[in-house]
Amino acid sequence: MIRKEWKIRAGFVGFGEVNTQREFIDGRCRNAADELKKRGVELVETAPVSDDPAGEQARRAVAELSEEDFDALVVCVAGWIPTWAVIKVIEPFKHKPMLLWGLSGWRENGRFVTTANQAGTTALRAPMREMGYNFKYLVNFKDAPPRYDEAVSYLRAASASARMRHAFIGMSGYRDMRLFGTLYDGNLLKRKIGAEIEHFDLLEINSLIREIPDSEIAAHAEKIRKNWDFVRAPRDGTVENSVRLALAFRKKIEERGYDAFSFCDVDGVKKLLKFAPAGALTLLHDEMDIPSVPENDSYGAVTELIMKYLTGQSPAYMEFYEFTKDSAIMGVPDYVPSSVVDGRITVMPNAFGSFGEGLLNVSKVRTGTVTIARLAQVGGDLVMHAVRAEAKTPETWEEAGWAPPAPQLPSLEICFGKSSEEFLANVMSQHYIITYGDNLELIRNYCAINGLSFLS
Repeated sequence: MIRKEWKIRAGFVGFGEVNTQREFIDGRCRNAADELKKRGVELVETAPVSDDPAGEQARRAVAELSEEDFDALVVCVAGWIPTWAVIKVIEPFKHKPMLLWGLSGWRENGRFVTTANQAGTTALRAPMREMGYNFKYLVNFKDAPPRYDEAVSYLRAASASARMRHAFIGMSGYRDMRLFGTLYDGNLLKRKIGAEIEHFDLLEINSLIREIPDSEIAAHAEKIRKNWDFVRAPRDGTVENSVRLALAFRKKIEERGYDAFSFCDVDGVKKLLKFAPAGALTLLHDEMDIPSVPENDSYGAVTELIMKYLTGQSPAYMEFYEFTKDSAIMGVPDYVPSSVVDGRITVMPNAFGSFGEGLLNVSKVRTGTVTIARLAQVGGDLVMHAVRAEAKTPETWEEAGWAPPAPQLPSLEICFGKSSEEFLANVMSQHYIITYGDNLELIRNYCAINGLSFLS
């Protein structure tokens, strides 16, 4: 069953040996659970478990944890615990990611007090690995702040992983411009990530375009003219073309319940409908919070959805134009979602090559710390390449081929903080997905949960 509202949701069970005073176990487990809740994690909880000889506490914990669904299990070790008692609780949930988390002791009356938390975790780590559990091992360090945020990062990645198991991505067309880098292995994608891609023809979109009432087109065209800044006046029909295509895409997306979207751009919309679709996708992002990438970029769309679920942001795609020794000029020759725009959306009516006029999005893009990421297939398996960088506004530049005056494309200079050669050694595509902030830990956790190689 797919949850309608998806929040970070984890099971939580604490452990401590039967001879350890219960207040030392209960109170610290309670505090750890409360700190996770403060950080937005919903918990399915059961009382801490000890190694009572009859195993009654373990059976009780299993029964209570089984009553509700969750995406990962927090195994909170608050003191020494014989391994059997833990395995008896967690074995029924072996199919879920787990956080093996050892708490630390405390200071009291001038001395440090411990319940041998890490005797418990170190006794568990190797057996759990040998038994095939999928888990992250995390210990709180003596006299250091508890690692609550790291715990939440793992649980957020587990939640994203669970959501991706149900991901349904729509794609109009297939293999735009006969690109090899946009191909994908559907069986591999389903096995490692869980996502499925459904393809449909542009003819279906063209049919939907014809069904849209003129009144609805006029209303959205007026909304665009009010809410967007135009560099110059468009030709008659340019705005309406963008509206028709956006509303047709939206109808298809809503009918099928797609979580992300891609489409045949150059050999599809531009070739067959005779105009550039940038304005339509800009409007689509105004209407819907859905990741999108053009040119039938299969793994690009999957990457966008992963990053959305990991960060809660609406990601943007960008492609590489130039490299310096330690940076890259990244931009888009069409559109960016409003989530990355600095100020109001700005569009320029323009045409490229033989394609008709469309509304090119020329908005200024926000700067700051970013993470750029890309899922790709290497040697028959999936890998994730991601780096943290600093994004700044690039110098004035243009792409040859646009009708003059050439537009300043939405773009960033991505400063790696190291030689570009290190990045280029692993680059996977012309398209990378941008989110703001340092999201590498989230990505590492996601990759570990799903058995993906991580390159940085």
